[in-house]
Parts: sequence; C-alpha cells; structure tokens
Amino acid sequence: MALGLGAIVCFVFQSPVSSYAQTDPIPKGLQGVEIVEHLNDQIPLNLQFVDQEGETVTLSKYFNKDRPVVLLLGYYSCPMLCDLVLRAALEGLVELGWSPGEKYELVYISINPLETAQLAKLNKQNYMKEYGLPGAMQGWHFHVGSEANIRQIAETTGFGFKYNEERGEYAHAAGIMICTPDGRLSRYLYGIEYEPKTLKLALLEASEGKIGTTLDHFYLYCFQYDASVGRYAPVAMNIMRIGGVFTVLILAIVMTTLWLRDLRRKKENSEGTQP
Repeated sequence: MALGLGAIVCFVFQSPVSSYAQTDPIPKGLQGVEIVEHLNDQIPLNLQFVDQEGETVTLSKYFNKDRPVVLLLGYYSCPMLCDLVLRAALEGLVELGWSPGEKYELVYISINPLETAQLAKLNKQNYMKEYGLPGAMQGWHFHVGSEANIRQIAETTGFGFKYNEERGEYAHAAGIMICTPDGRLSRYLYGIEYEPKTLKLALLEASEGKIGTTLDHFYLYCFQYDASVGRYAPVAMNIMRIGGVFTVLILAIVMTTLWLRDLRRKKENSEGTQP
C-alpha cells in the first residue's frame, strides 16, 4: 500500500503522509516516485554492487550477521535531499551511540548508474570525518551499481524515483528502511529527522532480540510503531499489564514482610513466656 508522496523532488521535501495519498491526486510529474511499503518482503541478496573501494560485492555480504541493516537509496550528487536524509540518519545513529559493524550495518546505494566508486569513497570519507563512530569504517558501506540492479532493489523496497531531464536531477522520496539480519524489510522511517529513540526501537525490532540489553527489549514491549505519526508510541495495554505485575510484586513483598515480622514477634513472645 502506498504511504503517500514524500519529499519527492530533491529540491522540495516533505515527509510522506498516508492521508495525502488518499485524498489528493499525485501531480503528474511526480507519479511513480512515492514509497510503497513492502514490509517483510525479502531483499534479493544476490544483487551485486560496487563499494567505495571499487570492489564488486553482493548484498548478502551485509546480512546474516545477527544484526539489522539500515538501508538508504539516494545519490551522491543530489543537491539537497539525499544529503539531508543521510545526515539525519547518521546524526540519529551517532546520538544513539551504537557502534556500526557491531550493532548494525549501514548500506547506502546510489540510484544514479553514472556515479562512480570514487565518488562513493569521497562521500564516505566526508561523512566519516563528520560523524565517524568507532567501527564506522567497517560498518558504513557506500555503493554504486548498474541501472538494472538499481531498479531491482528499488522495486523490491518500493522506493520510487524518476529522472528529471530538464533539471538533471532525480525525483524521489525521503525515507530510510530498516532490514532484519536475514534481509527482510522490517520498518520504513520517513522525513529528514530520525529521533534516536525511534531508530533504536526500529533496530531492536528488526534484530528480533539479537541486539540490545534486557532493558532495551523491556522498553520495546511498551512501545509499538504508529504509522500515522511515523514513530513509536506507548502501548497502554502493555504498560497496564506491567503496572499490574509490579503491583502484585509489591503487594507480595509487603505481605511477606508483614508475615515474617508477625512470625518473629510470635517467636519472641513464645521464648519470653518460657520458664
């Protein structure tokens, strides 16, 4: 199902809103560039791209490692939007504090088949200098590829884009995808701002319990993704259940304490009355 038109052209941006897609017609020039969620669909891990070092790699290199993958599609020569999306994702991940290559992988794929590995390397170096975390060199991956493979990964993920010949730019939406360790699409996040809490919960959810602490997973139990607002919201029923468990535990502790105190008092009285 289409979640609506996002920041569709690189020089105009706005987060996708489901109600927009349902009530307003999409402008003719922007048709086909919305994001269509393909939740739980399998990414073709046999697709080949060229990384920032000029090496041909398959997507399977970044999956099946017990950690989720942050997947971004865009292009390096984009005048505005792609940089904003990637910077927002990196800022959120840096603030999260999780080491790339250890807790998650970040995979960026250019949608422009004319871009080169040298350009990918230059962009990675620039972002590394600005946002580099320990492990980022091994955990952040930038790629270029053939038009056929770009189209296939875009179709699989539902990432629509179109080339504007007049402006020499690509029209596309603003969003990132969170994938499970085995390459299934777990969550779509939209816009040009990604809260660390939202990123953390999306990665925890995608990891299926393979990353994060016990407290993190306890926190995830209390929040579920709300597509209408594009973030995780409290789940009242789960919070009430947890509150009920804590109430029972507190009552049990209080009753046990009172019982033990009463038992001790009776024992003391019994010992005091003995001749």
